[in-house]
Amino acid sequence: MSKIIVITGASDGIGAAAARQLHADGHTVVVVGRSPDKTRRVADSIGAEHFVADFTELTTVRELAASLQQRYPRIDVLASNAGGVFGSRDKTVDGFEKTFQVNHLAPFLLTNLLLPTLLKSHASVIQTASIAARLYGKLDIDDLNNDRRYSANKAYGDSKLENILFTRELDARYRTQGISAVAFHPGIVGSGFAAETTSRAMRLMYGNPLVKPFLKSTHQGADQLIWLSATSPGKTWEPGNYYEKRKIATRVNLQSNDAHLARQLWEKSEALLDIQS
Repeated sequence: MSKIIVITGASDGIGAAAARQLHADGHTVVVVGRSPDKTRRVADSIGAEHFVADFTELTTVRELAASLQQRYPRIDVLASNAGGVFGSRDKTVDGFEKTFQVNHLAPFLLTNLLLPTLLKSHASVIQTASIAARLYGKLDIDDLNNDRRYSANKAYGDSKLENILFTRELDARYRTQGISAVAFHPGIVGSGFAAETTSRAMRLMYGNPLVKPFLKSTHQGADQLIWLSATSPGKTWEPGNYYEKRKIATRVNLQSNDAHLARQLWEKSEALLDIQS
């Protein structure tokens, strides 16, 4: 069955690769990206609609949600793939640490604003998480902006841990109403990811020419995003979980299984954004 699939972060990397493949497979893909030119080029290459939103500005997330709701009475898949790892500790115009806002708060806000449509559609909500959640994530619920202990690695690891916790809590709150939430790690992909970071470890992992031949292609990295988007939750994959290599991950950050922490993160995020689901 053809699905309507919204992919954020689809102007480049695994988001663009997934958009192209899902379109080729007969699905209606909606391309969302930060760069107007790159987003339009990807959309035009497959004859898809596109929207531009900069997740460092939450007003554009609200505008995106309103546009999507007006244009699409049904959304079968919301793939929250936009994100990044950055350098120095910068605040956005909204007053939040940039990594925290782009990787967690913006997709959290977008999902909540689209909830009426997602619930009516019995949609799948997919988060692009990362193994960095296990390697670097150590979430302090009272310091989500990392005011006290910032590093580029910790901010990124925390945000990817937040993606998994958000998936757990979204599942806990809305599975019985029809939403299927899932997170996944795409692997280490040779793309433009981490271009903005000052993290030595991230630059070594993604930018070292000696390492690049061993990285996944963007199409290989998009495999699970394509698989999760196109298949049936509850049959092909189990909602509420975090996947690696098409299997539920067994080596995870212990905090990612903390139901109380997941609930706290949801409530704190609602308070920071002044929303109520």
